[in-house]
Amino acid sequence: MQKKFQSRIASLFVFAVMTAALALFPAGCSRTGQETGDQDNAGQTVIQTNGEVIGTGASQFTLTVTAPDGSEAWAEIHTDQQTVGAALEALGLISGEDSPTGIYVKTVNGVTVDYDKDGMYWAFYVNGEYAQTGVDSTNITEGDTYAFKAEKA
Repeated sequence: MQKKFQSRIASLFVFAVMTAALALFPAGCSRTGQETGDQDNAGQTVIQTNGEVIGTGASQFTLTVTAPDGSEAWAEIHTDQQTVGAALEALGLISGEDSPTGIYVKTVNGVTVDYDKDGMYWAFYVNGEYAQTGVDSTNITEGDTYAFKAEKA
């Protein structure tokens, strides 16, 4: 009888440990880095190492992201999309809200800025110059570099 009791206690202990492990490490614990970038829990792709290749396709360009703290990350983007915005949205590198002038980008590389809360926005640059068009209406040009910088208004 004592042996049966000890066996049940051991089974309950193993069950409790496994339940705790699942709570602490939900399904993503087996995730590994990929050539196409890692995604965080919100489905956003995040550049893990500078120079990584994200995506597949015939066109390629360099994307640099400067976060609010000044840190920079860059990646080589490969795509078959026509515009920078479509490529970055499809890869999960940017997200935002639709507006009358196109997408209003709020999240880049997993970092969200909120103009209403912190007075910051994502500025879009083409070849180092402030873009004259929105990201979703900027056609991909081979050899061009594109950047997002978190800036204070």
